[in-house]
Amino acid sequence: MDNPVERKKKLKETTLSLGFSLFGVADISGVPRGFNMEPETLRLYPRAVVLAKRLLDAVIETVKDAPNAVYFHHYRQLNFFLDRGAFLLSSAVQDMGYRALPIAASQIIDWENQKAHLSHKHMARLAGLGWIGRSNLLVTPEWGARVRLVTVLTDMPLEPDKPLDEDCGECRKCLDVCPASAIREKQEDFDHLACFEKLKEFRKRGLVGQYICGVCVRACPGKYREAVSSKNSSE
Repeated sequence: MDNPVERKKKLKETTLSLGFSLFGVADISGVPRGFNMEPETLRLYPRAVVLAKRLLDAVIETVKDAPNAVYFHHYRQLNFFLDRGAFLLSSAVQDMGYRALPIAASQIIDWENQKAHLSHKHMARLAGLGWIGRSNLLVTPEWGARVRLVTVLTDMPLEPDKPLDEDCGECRKCLDVCPASAIREKQEDFDHLACFEKLKEFRKRGLVGQYICGVCVRACPGKYREAVSSKNSSE
């Protein structure tokens, strides 16, 4: 591993062997926004390794117009998987002689504005894993919004990926089902406050123990799932 390409290849093999679905590298050396961390810390890490794990279709399809206990359990298990994988990858990077800082998959520091230490979805966009859809979620070509993400910051020289030149196109499925009517035609018009108020309602009703929904995630299965559904319906 004497160059950024080979290092990246090795890390990707490592993460996929851990069971992750997608791997990407973002160049964050010139990204001034989207972080809620000390600038002194960020200057140490010019690269972000972004990992994605696909949700189980059978679980997310139990979500109709509100979250449920089955999805809530799956959500927590995924977070555990993501955080453990990020730790293992960070440990491997450290053993190679570089710094690595794993960022928790779900550690919100400002619920009202839905902000964490960094935006995993924006890191994933920069790493070429997908784009930010109308739902304000990362949308991947393969599995739509049916993924969860985690990020590892590092100073290891790695060849960065490029953002995808794609968007949601004519698809508006998430607009039709959003229980908060928070999703708009343009992603930048997404109503964060309306979304959070609905999440608080779900939690107050005792449906789940955390501010999660999943309705728009279910509505966005991606090209792979759509292809499978089309194949099954024609058989």
